[in-house]
Amino acid sequence: MKRRSGLILTIPLCLEQTSMDELSVTLDYLLSIPSEKCKARGFTVIVDGRKSQWNVVKTVVLMLQNVVPAEVSLVCVVKPDEFWDKKVTHFCFWKEKDRLGFEVILVSANKLTRYIEPCQLTEDFGGTLTYDHMDWLNKRLVFEKFTKESTSLLDELALINNGSDKGTQQERERSIDMNFLPSVDPETVLQTGHELLSELQQRRFNGSDGGVSWSPMDDELLAQPQVMKLLDSLREQYTRYQEVCRQRSKRTQLEEIQQKVMQVVNWLEGPGSEQLRTQWGIGDSIRASQALQQKHEEIESQHSEWFAVYVELNQQIAALLNAGDEEDLVELKALQQQLSDVCYRQASQLEFRQNLLQAALEFHSVAQDLSQQLDGLLGMLCVDVAPADGASIQQTLKLLEEKLKSVDLGLQGLREKGQSLLDQISNQASWAYGKDVTIENKENVDHIQGVMEDMQLRKQRCEDMVDVRRLKMLQMVQLFKCEEDAAQAVEWLSELLDALLKTHIRLGDDAQETKVLLEKHRKFVDVAQSTYDYGRQLLQATVVLCQSLRCTSRSSGDTLPRLNRVWKQFTVTSEERVHRLEAAVAFHSTAEKILQECPEQPEAFNEMDQFDEIEAVGKSLLDRLTVPVVYPDGSEQYFGSPSDMASAAEHIREKMKLVSLKKQQLRQPEATTPES
Repeated sequence: MKRRSGLILTIPLCLEQTSMDELSVTLDYLLSIPSEKCKARGFTVIVDGRKSQWNVVKTVVLMLQNVVPAEVSLVCVVKPDEFWDKKVTHFCFWKEKDRLGFEVILVSANKLTRYIEPCQLTEDFGGTLTYDHMDWLNKRLVFEKFTKESTSLLDELALINNGSDKGTQQERERSIDMNFLPSVDPETVLQTGHELLSELQQRRFNGSDGGVSWSPMDDELLAQPQVMKLLDSLREQYTRYQEVCRQRSKRTQLEEIQQKVMQVVNWLEGPGSEQLRTQWGIGDSIRASQALQQKHEEIESQHSEWFAVYVELNQQIAALLNAGDEEDLVELKALQQQLSDVCYRQASQLEFRQNLLQAALEFHSVAQDLSQQLDGLLGMLCVDVAPADGASIQQTLKLLEEKLKSVDLGLQGLREKGQSLLDQISNQASWAYGKDVTIENKENVDHIQGVMEDMQLRKQRCEDMVDVRRLKMLQMVQLFKCEEDAAQAVEWLSELLDALLKTHIRLGDDAQETKVLLEKHRKFVDVAQSTYDYGRQLLQATVVLCQSLRCTSRSSGDTLPRLNRVWKQFTVTSEERVHRLEAAVAFHSTAEKILQECPEQPEAFNEMDQFDEIEAVGKSLLDRLTVPVVYPDGSEQYFGSPSDMASAAEHIREKMKLVSLKKQQLRQPEATTPES
C-alpha cells in the first residue's frame, strides 16, 4: 500500500473511562487548527488503542464519522499485541465501512510505517519525528492567548484609531473618550508575540541544524506566519494608537492648562479683586495702619498660592510652546498672554496697596512723633519759669529753641510724607480696584490734610507761646544781668571807698603837690559818682523789668540800700579828704610864702599875725589827722594806718618847726637894734 502524506491526527486512548463529549470537543478543536490548504491534502487518523478496550476503540471510531472532515481517508487503529479477536474486530469495521465513509485498518505499532511516512511518526510508532506534546501544548496556549488578545486589541485599537480620524474635532474627542483605554496592555501583548515568534523561529532553526526534515505543514500548525502577521498589524495599529494617545495627551494637557488658567483668572478677577475692593482705607493711626497691613498680608498670602500656580502654568506653557505643533501655538500664546496680563495686573494692585499702606504707616508714625514733640513743647511752655540765675535761663532758652527747631523739622517731614501719600492716592485710577474710588480717596485725602492742618495749628500756637516765653526769658536774663551789674557797682563803690581810706593818705610835701593830690581826688570822686549813677540806673531798670514780669526781684531790694549806704560813706569820706587836702594846701602855701621871704625885708613881717595863723592851721590839720571819719550810722573809720597818719603829721610838724624858727630869726634883729 502506498504511504499516506498529509495531516496526522493521533488519538491516544487510556485505561480510564474516556468521555466521548470531551473527546469530541478536543477533536473539533484540533481539526480547527490546520488551514484549508492543509486539510485539502487529507487526514490520516491514528487511534492508539493499545491501552484501551475494544468497545472504547469501537465507539471512538464510530464517532469519527461525525467529527472528522470528509478529507479523512484512513483510520489506523493501533492494536495491542495480545488483545482483541481479529475476526470480530475485522468483521465489525468491515461491516461499517460503507456507512463510515473511510477505511479502518487494525495495525500493530511497528507496522504503521507501511502506511505513513516515518518522518511523520513519533518514536512510539516507529517513526523519526521528534515531538513533545506538552511543549506543543504550552506554545499552542501561548499562541492562542496571543491570538485572542492581539485580535481583540487590534479591534480596539482600530476602533480608537478610526474614531480619531472622524469628522469634527468634537466627534473625535467623544469617540476617543469612549474607547480610549484598551482592555489589555499593548506592550505586554507585543512582548508576548515577539517571545513566541522567537521561540518558533529558534525551533525551526534547531530542527534544520539537526538534519531532521521540516514539513511546511509544521509552520502552519505552529502558526508562525499568523504570529508575524498579527505582530505587523499590531505594531502598525499600536503606532497609530500611540500617536492618537500623544495627541490626546497633548489635548488633555492643553485642556487642563486651559482649565487651570481659567481657574487662576476667575479667582484673581473674582474673589481676589473683591478682596482688594473692600480694602481702600489707610487708617487714622499707626495701629490702624498696622492692622490694615496685616489684613493685606493675609490677602497677599492667598494671592501667593495662585501666583505659584501661575508660575507653574507658565513653565508648562513655555515647554509646550517649545515642543508644540503649529496648530497649538496660537492658542497657547493666547492663554499665556491672558494669564500674564491678569497676574501682572493683580500683582501691580497688590504692590500699589502695599506701598500705599507703608506710606500711610510712615505718615502716621511721623504725625505721632510730631504730636509727642508738640505735647512736650507745650508742657514745657505751660510750666512757669523759675530759674536760679541767668545761665539756667540761657540753658532753658537754648533747649526751647532746640525743641522748636525739632518741631519745625518734624512738621516739614510730615508735609513731605503727606504729600507723597497724597500723590500716591491721586495716582490711584479707577482700574486699580475695578471701581470708582473717588469717594474713598476723598476720605483719605481729607484725613491726611486734616492731620497736617491740625499739626500746623498746634505748631503755630506753640510758636506764639514760644515767642512770649522767649521775650519773658530774655527780660529775665536782662533782669538778672541788671541785678548782677548793680551788685557789681556796689562792690566797685565799696572798693573805691576802701581805696580812699587805705591809699589816699598823703597830704603832699608842698602846696603844689597837695594841689595835684586834690585834683586827682576830684577825678577819683567823679569815678565813684559814675559808678553810683550806673548802679542807680541798673536798679531802676530792675524795677521796670520786675513790673513787666510781674515778679519781685530777689536782690534789688537789698542792693539799693547797700548802694546808698556805701555812697554816703564814700561821700563823707571824700568830703573829709577834701577838707584835709584844702587845709594842707592853705598850710603849705602860707608856710612856703613865709619861708621864702628875705630876712632883709623885715617890713614884711611887721605883722606877726601870719605866724599865728599858720600855727593855728597846722595845729588844726594835725588835730584833724587824729580824728576818724564818722559815718551817718555812727560807725567810724580812719584814713590809713596809725603809722601812715604819724608820718603825715610828722611832715607837718617839721614844716611848723621851720616856720617857728623863721619867726625867731625875725625877732632877733628887733631885740639887737635898741641895744645898739
